[in-house]
Amino acid sequence: MTPLADIWSFPLWPESASAGSRGVDHVFIFLLIVCGAMTAAIFLTIFYFAIKYRRRSEEERPRPPRGNLPLELVWTAVPLGIFLFIFGWGAKVYYENLNPPSDAMQIYVVGKQWMWQLQHPEGQREINELHVPVGWPVELVLTSQDVIHSFYVPAFRIKRDAVPGRYATAWFRATTPGRYHLFCAEFCGTEHSHMTGWVYVMSQADYEQWLSGAVGGESMAGVGKRLFQKLGCANCHGRICPSLDGLYTKGVRLADGRVVTADDDYLRESILDPGAKVVAGFPNIMPSFKGVVSEEDLLKLIAYIKSQGSPAMGSKP
Repeated sequence: MTPLADIWSFPLWPESASAGSRGVDHVFIFLLIVCGAMTAAIFLTIFYFAIKYRRRSEEERPRPPRGNLPLELVWTAVPLGIFLFIFGWGAKVYYENLNPPSDAMQIYVVGKQWMWQLQHPEGQREINELHVPVGWPVELVLTSQDVIHSFYVPAFRIKRDAVPGRYATAWFRATTPGRYHLFCAEFCGTEHSHMTGWVYVMSQADYEQWLSGAVGGESMAGVGKRLFQKLGCANCHGRICPSLDGLYTKGVRLADGRVVTADDDYLRESILDPGAKVVAGFPNIMPSFKGVVSEEDLLKLIAYIKSQGSPAMGSKP
């Protein structure tokens, strides 16, 4: 291949391998076209005016400027309309890429210096690798054990920070089988450049074969249940502490009168800092497990609480 052919074959952006990547690309290309056209128009206008209205002699005096209300309205209304269109289009793409479908498969991701630890609900664990089936929505629940990391898969157009002390979500639906780069896009220390991995998108048959051959063991909810009992949580919850049946995503009334949603962040905070949000009608007697359970154990406990049901799906019998 000639050097010129190498230049023309150089990709302008990463390949598109997810359902949401096309929408992101289209917004980006439209912005490039608008910005390029406006830049060209501004510079051409400057050059034209510089030549047409140049000073031709020392005695020449410029004529006083005259207002043009219709022109003022046009060059105010047209950019405003373009900006509102971009805002609406970008907000639609952002909303679609932010909210996973209800049937999405959840993968739990913990970033740590300097590796990605991923775990499937069925119990399979991976390091710097993620195997997913093609055409199936996948929701990532991300957190960090130490510093801020950023989970970035260019081919899927997803980039989401993993922040210590909180949970973030991202989702994708892979459309093309293959192997795709995974990066940490946030400088996180001396070995940041080595915090890379791969996402393997497989056919349904190949994924089921991988799933059956992968070292799995007990599900996350099952391990979380054993941990729940080991820590003595079962001695209180449902008796002198609030019941966990149907708790996930339920509205919880607090002692100060507020109502909060029992989402992942609420459950995490309640485990590590029980006094932060005390449930109305119950004493603040739960001990803090900060420093006792790791980020991986927290995810397992939350997976167990989720398995107890939610108002939308009903409590587990």
